[in-house]
Amino acid sequence: MAWHKTYGLPVVLSNCSNNYGPLHFPEKLIPLMIINGLEGHKLSVYGSGHNVRDWLYVEDHARALALVMSKGRPGQSYNVGGRNERSNLEVVQAIADTLDRLRPKAGAGRRSLIEFVAGRPGHDLRYAIDASKIEAELGWRARETFESGLEKTVEWFIANEQWWRPLRQARYAGERLGILKT
Repeated sequence: MAWHKTYGLPVVLSNCSNNYGPLHFPEKLIPLMIINGLEGHKLSVYGSGHNVRDWLYVEDHARALALVMSKGRPGQSYNVGGRNERSNLEVVQAIADTLDRLRPKAGAGRRSLIEFVAGRPGHDLRYAIDASKIEAELGWRARETFESGLEKTVEWFIANEQWWRPLRQARYAGERLGILKT
């Protein structure tokens, strides 16, 4: 933005809410819970699970970026949000329910795998974004609801174990990150 103001460089900026979808690295909440649910591991939720995030399906974000680059006004910043605010507990419950429907397993449903663990230091209570500017000025709006995007994401992880399994085995085994070692 400084280069725009100082030299007239035609820049546009964007900020987005939490993305999710296919090829999402397994350390993040949604892919981690999907994989843990598929493997029958605990679905660990930080604190009470009431931390809220706005979720944006990755293809909606990609469409927004293309639109901002081609139609955005130079010197402007656009927030890209999915209007899909959910608590972390609601997200994990939705993943458990979707897995139970798409990949049923014998016994109790996957909600029984949910456990509450100590919250991370500095874990913000809410991340949200006001996407009204990009909606009004550029006519963009997320096409996917949280439910439809989550369904596509879970289906992708079920169908692409050959993608995430090597990551799980060699780089990230699902261990908890972001805690202090004492």
